[in-house]
Amino acid sequence: MTMIHAVVFDCADPVKVSGFWRAAIGYEEGVTRDDWCTLRHPHGVGPQLSFDTVPEGKAVKNRVHLDIRPEGRTREEERVRLERLGATALRLVDDNPEDVHYIMADPEGNEFCILNPA
Repeated sequence: MTMIHAVVFDCADPVKVSGFWRAAIGYEEGVTRDDWCTLRHPHGVGPQLSFDTVPEGKAVKNRVHLDIRPEGRTREEERVRLERLGATALRLVDDNPEDVHYIMADPEGNEFCILNPA
């Protein structure tokens, strides 16, 4: 078995993007430099999130994205909260009643989804 150590986001401003994700999901700050930041789960569960500076901007849809599931909030409440943090709602996917979710973008356009609450 091989363990996933980190999910890495390419971005122009790792401090800004990691700050969004820290507020969005409650991870703790790890390493922070001008060109690299990491976040980790407060209980050491799961992979860390890493944010790496790259020179090019985002041009196409992500090949990998995060799905997040709100706890203690509805999907709508989570959408509004994340928009206040700097996310953008791209669209509501509601063609299957069992899998209604929002496709969102973080402050640099990286897509992620808000699933139904746990």
